[in-house]
Amino acid sequence: MDGIYQWGLELIRAVQGDRNPALTALMRGLTFLGSEYVYLVLLPFVYWCVDEKKGFRLSMAVIASTGLNAALKAAFKLPRPFHVDPGVGIITERNFGLPSGHAQMSLTLWWIIASWGRRKWLYGLAALVSLLVGFSRLYLGVHFHLDLLAGWLLGGLVLVVYFLAAPRLEALLLRGGLRLQLITAAMAALLMNALLPGETGLGASLLGMGGGYALMARYVGFSASGGCGGWKRPLFLAVRFGIGSAGTALLYLALRPLIPPGDRLLSFCHVALTLLWVSAGAPALFVRLGIARKR
Repeated sequence: MDGIYQWGLELIRAVQGDRNPALTALMRGLTFLGSEYVYLVLLPFVYWCVDEKKGFRLSMAVIASTGLNAALKAAFKLPRPFHVDPGVGIITERNFGLPSGHAQMSLTLWWIIASWGRRKWLYGLAALVSLLVGFSRLYLGVHFHLDLLAGWLLGGLVLVVYFLAAPRLEALLLRGGLRLQLITAAMAALLMNALLPGETGLGASLLGMGGGYALMARYVGFSASGGCGGWKRPLFLAVRFGIGSAGTALLYLALRPLIPPGDRLLSFCHVALTLLWVSAGAPALFVRLGIARKR
């Protein structure tokens, strides 16, 4: 492994050969496209303002992909470049290196979004974004090239499952009714917690988003594409996103200080409640306020 690490470090040093503040700022911007902060804004926006079904499916793909990545990082426990040579680390990360979450998630996220447009150039753009995000991770010294390759491979695997298996599972759950949907969401959350006991947020997200969507579809019937048309539509969408985001921030930030450090059960309930608001509470409020319609 030492030889592989040294070869990887030489590659990173070559990439960083023209290192300068402007290029570093550009690489930081590119790496942001694969960060969790993009998902925290983009996923609720799609769910509330574009298409609730696509938003839900995309959220499930992102959560599942994140869980797979975290499980493999914990299993391999391989170092990042700056662990081997601190001199290459322009930025640092707290977890392990392989596989690259940014490479994996950027491919998963942007390829699924590209599929909605059904244009070849959109797929090309999604692939380019993922490649640039991966290159930025190499330049910033937080991933070896093998980390990136593993991330893209896993992202491709997630996409295969998403496009081939997920529609059949969704159809099965729809036929099974609300009870089966809620049980499935709870079992998936328990499985995620069993595999990743230190990552309670992922299991809680599965439960909150999956269970909330099932309840919303049954009792609310919110339609993200419905509502006022014409020139008022952008205003309605902005109000939706503003109210939904404010409620999310209030639930997450106001309740977080009340949770004792290390209390996994309360942390789980906190995240699940926040995602329940995103998936069911906010849509119900939108319909009640008249800024969205039922399907």
